[in-house]
Amino acid sequence: MRPMRSFGGGGGGFGFPSVESTAAKLAIGLVVGSVLALAVRTLGAMLVLTPSAVFPGLMLWQPFTYGFVELHPFGIIFGAFALYSIGGGLEMSWGSKRLLWVVLGGTVLAGFLTVALSLFFPLLRGVPYSGGWVMGSVAWVAYGLSIGRGQTNFWGIPISGNVFAGIGAGFVILNGLSAGWATQIPELLALAITFIAVRGGSPRSLMLRLQHWRLQRQLRGRSRHLRVISEERPDDRYLN
Repeated sequence: MRPMRSFGGGGGGFGFPSVESTAAKLAIGLVVGSVLALAVRTLGAMLVLTPSAVFPGLMLWQPFTYGFVELHPFGIIFGAFALYSIGGGLEMSWGSKRLLWVVLGGTVLAGFLTVALSLFFPLLRGVPYSGGWVMGSVAWVAYGLSIGRGQTNFWGIPISGNVFAGIGAGFVILNGLSAGWATQIPELLALAITFIAVRGGSPRSLMLRLQHWRLQRQLRGRSRHLRVISEERPDDRYLN
């Protein structure tokens, strides 16, 4: 059984990771990238994700860099804190490699999927997306889903991990209601990716499930050629 974990004070806590941890490096990268983007606007325009700049503009690095850029102080502070504290909790239970695959990899994949959607929805092509809170949302929701029905603590209130994940998703929904859904496309895609990554399992487990399904299908196919032996026994004279 998982021990109760807390967020935002109230005894216990995630425990802050070392500054040399992967979670800390992601948080530092977000702060540095955001400050550079705000200080040098032309650089910021190249780092954020603008679908029309990626295709056909060929700025293919933007899905990789937009996750380290936030253009609002609240997004920078809260995103970096989420990556450092919540991401640190994930790193302690998952390890650095899986943390990168889910948090950073999910953010990058959401960026490419946003570009793909813009090919069908022209409204998205000119929208500049900063992705610092995309990474923060992935870490938040992934942490809650990893706890599941286990208990955590949110600002002194005991809640389940699933509720904690729902709060993280709620921020995205509220932003969509206030600023428009077109501004939240990477976040929404990232939430779906996170759910699949945490609840769907690793690529290895998905491959094992596929192999199991194929084996079951082969066995069912072979069983069609089998015939049930009659319960009536033949004359024993013909068996000797």
